[in-house]
Amino acid sequence: MRKLGILIFILIIISLVGFLFWNDILDIYSRFSLKLPQLKNDVTNFLSKEAEKIILAPPPLRSASEDSQSLLTKKGVIEWTNNQREKNGLPPLSESSKLDQTAEAKVNDMFQKQYFAHASPSGEGVGDLAKNFGYDFIILGENLALGNYKNDEDLVQAWMNSPGHRENILNSRYQEIGVAVKNGTYEGRTTWMAVQHFGLPLSSCPSPDAGTKSQIETNQITINNLQKTLSALQNEIMNMQPKRGPLYQQKIEEYNGLVRQYNNLVEETKTLILKFNTEVNQFNTCVAGD
Repeated sequence: MRKLGILIFILIIISLVGFLFWNDILDIYSRFSLKLPQLKNDVTNFLSKEAEKIILAPPPLRSASEDSQSLLTKKGVIEWTNNQREKNGLPPLSESSKLDQTAEAKVNDMFQKQYFAHASPSGEGVGDLAKNFGYDFIILGENLALGNYKNDEDLVQAWMNSPGHRENILNSRYQEIGVAVKNGTYEGRTTWMAVQHFGLPLSSCPSPDAGTKSQIETNQITINNLQKTLSALQNEIMNMQPKRGPLYQQKIEEYNGLVRQYNNLVEETKTLILKFNTEVNQFNTCVAGD
């Protein structure tokens, strides 16, 4: 009987404590039940696909001799250039209409402004020409020649005898070529100018999906907004009195629903970032020629 009396006394004390401190108990419970998830740093850590553009332009070549019967053609220069590549175990270059346009613009500009250099008097170079004609590239090369070479074969051979120009002609990474030749007046005499433009187009490397990057950025905005909403809702719940009843339960359910939405979006964004970063790394590897 004594043990039973002690047990009844303990139950009475517990009930009395529960009655007196019920709100505090609910408050402690609510604080344990509310846990605002934190946005991890790697959600915002995604890479850029911007590639460094490479331009190869050896010093312009002047002919050491003159031929009174000199005749140069675009078709012949391309054919003899590809002949040299094939002799050295390299695939032929495809003629690019855009590179033909950039080469034509270059040769016309040199005659018009009376200069013979990779940079115009205003500072424009082959990279600017490529941009003007919409040629997106990874690597771009320019060979220039001035003089009355006997024919197309003689011109290409002169470039091959010059180490820097030879490297351009035999660069294994180039895929396309554009050529322009023109006879005109330079420094008071009639002469030929020839331009070769070589290119590795940007399209040769698979670009990361722009749609994926856009979705990541959109998700990040939504995540930040959800984080602010959750923080405000958490403060509202913490300050509610009493911490019970339909309204309090409604706020708890609203908070928990937003937490699930937040967590799902964070996980989705992490997956998208992993996909996008993989594509960026593949693109960078291709650009580097590894």
